[in-house]
Amino acid sequence: MDAEGSAPRGFALPRAARITQSGEIRELFRRGKRRKTRHLDAFVSPSPSAFPRWGVVVPKHKHEIVERNRVKRRLREAGRTVVLPALRNSGRALDVLVRARPEAYQAAYEELRQELQALVEELCSRA
Repeated sequence: MDAEGSAPRGFALPRAARITQSGEIRELFRRGKRRKTRHLDAFVSPSPSAFPRWGVVVPKHKHEIVERNRVKRRLREAGRTVVLPALRNSGRALDVLVRARPEAYQAAYEELRQELQALVEELCSRA
């Protein structure tokens, strides 16, 4: 962290690797292949770009905003450090959108990271 409390630029998720447009998110929900884990629903589709992209959706599920933001931060970090590098290394250009299930609010970061690691290994093995 720098003096202002923000992460250094090299550690941020690149803008081009983010799925942020509501139309793209709706399209992934509709047409993406769904994979379920204990804490997450993942929607996967070939990326229209030449590289993998990552998106996170965290519904309220009757939780406080602080808890919701914690889940979002954990999932974004796991995507940045686990999912995108693995997809890049495998040469797979996929869009991966993860939606947190209510159980994700009680999950530790390590549990979420392990679920995403297993998911990405499955995706990469289907080459």
